[in-house]
Amino acid sequence: MKILGVGSPLVDVLANVEDNFLKNINGEKGGMELVDISVIEKILSKTFATPNMVPGGSAANTILALTKLGVSTGFLGKIGDDKQGKFYINNYEQSGGDIRQFKISRDVRTGQCLSLVTPDSQRTMRTYLGAAITLSPNEVNIEDFYGYTHLHVEGYTLQYQDEYLQKILRLAKQQGLIISIDLASFEVVKEFRDILPELLKSYVDVVFCNEDEAMTYCGSDNPEDIFKELGVCCDVTALKLGKNGAIIKTGDVKVKVDANVVDAIDSTGAGDLWQAGFLYAYVGSKALSGKLLEKAGGFGSILGAEVVQIMGACISDERWIKIRKQLV
Repeated sequence: MKILGVGSPLVDVLANVEDNFLKNINGEKGGMELVDISVIEKILSKTFATPNMVPGGSAANTILALTKLGVSTGFLGKIGDDKQGKFYINNYEQSGGDIRQFKISRDVRTGQCLSLVTPDSQRTMRTYLGAAITLSPNEVNIEDFYGYTHLHVEGYTLQYQDEYLQKILRLAKQQGLIISIDLASFEVVKEFRDILPELLKSYVDVVFCNEDEAMTYCGSDNPEDIFKELGVCCDVTALKLGKNGAIIKTGDVKVKVDANVVDAIDSTGAGDLWQAGFLYAYVGSKALSGKLLEKAGGFGSILGAEVVQIMGACISDERWIKIRKQLV
């Protein structure tokens, strides 16, 4: 098996702030908004924190975690021909990832995501997509999918080019790949609610969402309503509930998985790493079952708990050794 990730390769800039600080910027706490790089630089200039920089991006976090677990992976995204881009691609290659699907922009800088982390460990994000937004459908062809068995896509891709995402999904389906998607944020779901049902029904096998995203999609926070609507489109629906665990459903089989309760300091990447744990079990399976869903959800809980105990989504190599021993 080999998994291809599609999304925005971004350098994450992490800064601890107090809740009052968020009153000075536009948008809701816990959300994500696209901004120009000047906005990020202006916000950073007002903080007293020393920011930490790590490789990031939603789908990229998931794919890097799978790479660290020993899964064969590749990533399709665009970076700038700059210091940040070289840092990003070198980190992924040194972890064991296939870099051949990366595209390079010669005149637009690598994207960044500013993650403002409040004392409750929630993150509010402001994202400059940079080079990622310049990736056009013409730069992607069927050869990019050769040798892969699975595709994992971040919903954020819809915000900068839905035509590109639809081509990605179409080519992946032509190659027979199993496709999973993370709905990304309630803002994404709200903006693209009119086209999401057809995309999910036509291409997606596994959909990941949290409570806010599911409620925005379905207009209800009742899990039964959520599974009814999403179950019409996808084989597997994984509803992530944070510290309350997750509910996963396929057909008539539904399982509840508990979260691993830990002292969280930063929720950045929690959902991304949960998905990596789930996919680690799921992609090696031969048949869907309640037992498989419990195992996959349990793996997700292990990875999600690990990443919230650190700043950012980069777990140390020493911790990965211990994590791999738990995933059996």
